[in-house]
Amino acid sequence: PHSKGLSKRQPQSQILTTKYLQLTHLTQIAQIETELQSMAAFTSIAVQYSSTSSLQSLVPSLEATRDHNSWWGRVRSYKPTAKISLQQNITRGLTIQNAATKPAKSPAEEDWKVKREYLLEKRVRSVDAKEAFRLQKENKFVILDVRPEAEFKEAHPPDAINVQIYRLIKEWTAWDIARRAAFAFFGIFAGTEENPEFIQSVEAKLDKNAKIIVACSAGGTMKPSQNLPEGQQSRSLIAAYLLVLNGYTNVFHLEGGLYSWFKEDLPSVSEE
Repeated sequence: PHSKGLSKRQPQSQILTTKYLQLTHLTQIAQIETELQSMAAFTSIAVQYSSTSSLQSLVPSLEATRDHNSWWGRVRSYKPTAKISLQQNITRGLTIQNAATKPAKSPAEEDWKVKREYLLEKRVRSVDAKEAFRLQKENKFVILDVRPEAEFKEAHPPDAINVQIYRLIKEWTAWDIARRAAFAFFGIFAGTEENPEFIQSVEAKLDKNAKIIVACSAGGTMKPSQNLPEGQQSRSLIAAYLLVLNGYTNVFHLEGGLYSWFKEDLPSVSEE
């Protein structure tokens, strides 16, 4: 049984087919790995930008981070084989220079290396989907779903709380207009920005001692690998960083994201 106002999610196979398996052909993506790196196993790709193109600072809200001389961001796209180079110019001729003054960097935009070290220092632990489900049921952990509200409504773990860490761009300043143009270049007409009310919204729902498992779609990882020596950033890891930075003391992270939750066929509900 499920709560009033909630209905069982669509069949798992349908959800996975329509939402999560757009970029599962990793061998295809690997052929252009030097220019395009897969950030997740569903409807997003990550683009690796090089050097100093000013476009790199226009879309930081796409799970973006700068790491020394590079920048990455989640790009909503159904063209995983597209090649993009931003060293001296941009494929297809788009050039954006001095489009607008960038606002001061927020904590969410801190280098991933810095965020990762702080998460490890604060002993933020990653758990897989089955362990997260057990902790939710037996240890009163709360699953904090930081995906956009629309994705949350489609399907989420029962009793999960939604506070989106990124939201649709709302303002029309010169900076926001420039960022909209950058999104549009990639065929994205619903660009997002960091939610400035994220911590305030979480604080309204959860106290600082709450046991929290932060979840997004992809999950990311803090574990090093040969290809990713510092792991892989994600929305949930950015959110976990903001939480511990603001005094939350019992923060876990869902490894593999909600994609793995649904793949394991764990309970989920959708809102009508």
